[in-house]
Amino acid sequence: MVHYQNKQTQLYILGDWFNAWIGDDYSAPWLDEIVEALKVFNQKGNRVYFQVGNRDFALNQVFLDKFNGVLLPDIYYLNIAGHQYRLEHGDALCTDDISYQKFKKIIRNPFLVAFLRRTPLSFRTKLVNGFRKRSHSDKQQKSYEIMDVNEQAVLSALTDVDILIHGHTHRPAIHQLQHKQRIVLGDWREDQAYILEIDPSSNTQQLELIVWNY
Repeated sequence: MVHYQNKQTQLYILGDWFNAWIGDDYSAPWLDEIVEALKVFNQKGNRVYFQVGNRDFALNQVFLDKFNGVLLPDIYYLNIAGHQYRLEHGDALCTDDISYQKFKKIIRNPFLVAFLRRTPLSFRTKLVNGFRKRSHSDKQQKSYEIMDVNEQAVLSALTDVDILIHGHTHRPAIHQLQHKQRIVLGDWREDQAYILEIDPSSNTQQLELIVWNY
């Protein structure tokens, strides 16, 4: 982040920033360090935009206000240097994973989310731990094909854009689809991260995934 903080950078985080998010009222020393770093980043004229993922869908604007971040809708469009981009977390593209899509519809119901935010932090912690165990168990029983994006869903998402950017599948790559592109971001880990850098001043948009080791 230090590398980009003096470059008028717009940072887009497309969900699953955290392994789990139990509520905007959660605090920890490691989280305070992140907030402080992002405060400095924003104070230097940069901006941070965030989309929720399946692991941190409960994250709200309340937390982002701590460092002047911006919460984006599940699908967000950008026009950069004449190219139309579509940004999303990516789980909505995995339409073959029917059990996950059903679970997502239930757990992300606005009324349920509002109710859970009012429950004690200890209860939410236990609930999230249970969800994570269930998710891990479910993945062991599913094929990679089912958990990957659906081709028709991707083509539909690319209808009115040039480039689709998403994560979720943990399979970083750049896919060429005729004259369009689908860019899959990788994980953010303790020692490594995948970043897609877009320079709006460049005459050509030769995009590549950058692997940061730290």
